[in-house]
Amino acid sequence: MMPHEEVEGWKVAHRMALEVYRVTEAWPRSERYELTSQIRRAALSIPSNIAEGLARHGPRELRRYLNISRGSLAELSYFLLFARDRGLLQQAEWAALDSLRAEVGRLTWGLLRAVARADSTD
Repeated sequence: MMPHEEVEGWKVAHRMALEVYRVTEAWPRSERYELTSQIRRAALSIPSNIAEGLARHGPRELRRYLNISRGSLAELSYFLLFARDRGLLQQAEWAALDSLRAEVGRLTWGLLRAVARADSTD
């Protein structure tokens, strides 16, 4: 498998995690151990699971880690919506992050399908 730094899905997920960290820096201190911590963990889980899956041996393990990454992406999606509705994220910030989230979802799903196709032909 190729290094994770060369995988487009990982690149966009990494960019999204950096952006989540940037926007949450301005959140109230009262959220530090609650939503800020949870949203950051979910955002970091996505690229880290893609990287770990790519480093593992075989398509079955890669699929497993990509599915974990997709679960974290769904969790992040809700956290972003919640933060927007609580007034922690401005509409423009939410839209930018949601756009990145959607792109990561498409790329991760595409990678998952490609791995499944390759595995079925082996």
